[in-house]
Amino acid sequence: MPPKTPDTPAADNPSPAARPERGRKRMQMADIARLAGVSASTVSRALSGSPLIPETTRNRITELASSLNYRVNVGAANLRKRDVQTVGVVFLGDSMQTVSDPFILSILGTVADALDERGMSLLLTRMHEDRRHLMSAMVESGQVAGLIVIGQLTWHQHLNQLVRDGVPIAVWGACLDDALYPVVGGDNEQGGYLATRHLLRQGRRRIAFFGDTSHPEAGLRHAGYLRALREAGIEPDPALLQSFLFGDRRIREVIDGWLDQKQQFDAIFASSDVTAISLMGALSERGLSVPEQVGLVGYDDIALAAHVHPSLTTIRQPTGQAGRALVELLFEAIQDKPRRTVMLPAELIERDSSR
Repeated sequence: MPPKTPDTPAADNPSPAARPERGRKRMQMADIARLAGVSASTVSRALSGSPLIPETTRNRITELASSLNYRVNVGAANLRKRDVQTVGVVFLGDSMQTVSDPFILSILGTVADALDERGMSLLLTRMHEDRRHLMSAMVESGQVAGLIVIGQLTWHQHLNQLVRDGVPIAVWGACLDDALYPVVGGDNEQGGYLATRHLLRQGRRRIAFFGDTSHPEAGLRHAGYLRALREAGIEPDPALLQSFLFGDRRIREVIDGWLDQKQQFDAIFASSDVTAISLMGALSERGLSVPEQVGLVGYDDIALAAHVHPSLTTIRQPTGQAGRALVELLFEAIQDKPRRTVMLPAELIERDSSR
């Protein structure tokens, strides 16, 4: 079945998983048609400059749309005409996390598969802070039908503005309450809770946390960590919190600097598997055995986690579901359907590093 065009009013009854958009609903083409006293197809043709519509009618519709701050959903129009069969996948460049990160690659692979099934391809690009205005230009120019954005960083408000401007996007990241954009993300808070509770049940009491708490996803994982500690009657020790950005190339420098402080700890919860595996090597070099002396839990369940020695206990994020959900939500945005958030379950995968 071909995707519903923006000329069709959005569904009145969104699915139970749908979360209503906060604030004023964005003006739809059907609303412009009703106010102008014409059909939605006439509005569509007028805003695209079609010579089939009389000039006076085109001007009247254009002026009305402008006065109401309506912007054409170029992605939907191009997709309907099949002029654009490409989706932009935007990797936020201010992050130190690289495209070659195993977790990022697994999401990209499933996104590519899901697009291929729809006869679409992807255009991968890295977008830096000083070029973020180009995100809307990619869609408005017809280069891509819409955008899938990996991560949020400090771009949350900019992503909200893209939605206000009518740019169809779907985002992989934290499920934030004030997000206007469709989000697919893991249950990060619950994941952090499961990881920490597991270590507590193994008899660990001095549990360190490695991760940047200002990052939306890592911040929620830290919130789960705190919940588990307090549930166990343990007051968090600030000395056991080590801020660490996803993908920071100084990973060993940061780890070694923290270990040099000789803090008393018997477990570490790392907010990514790559960090946990690096910690495993650093601990081994200092004669600290995992899990006998230090229990260790990572996050993501990348393929390598099951094959390192000892095998890594981690929180699994279902990347296969993630990629397909991102594509589905993007196409819903292109069709002007109500925004939804998809929160994927967090699952503890217990292996040797925490036993």
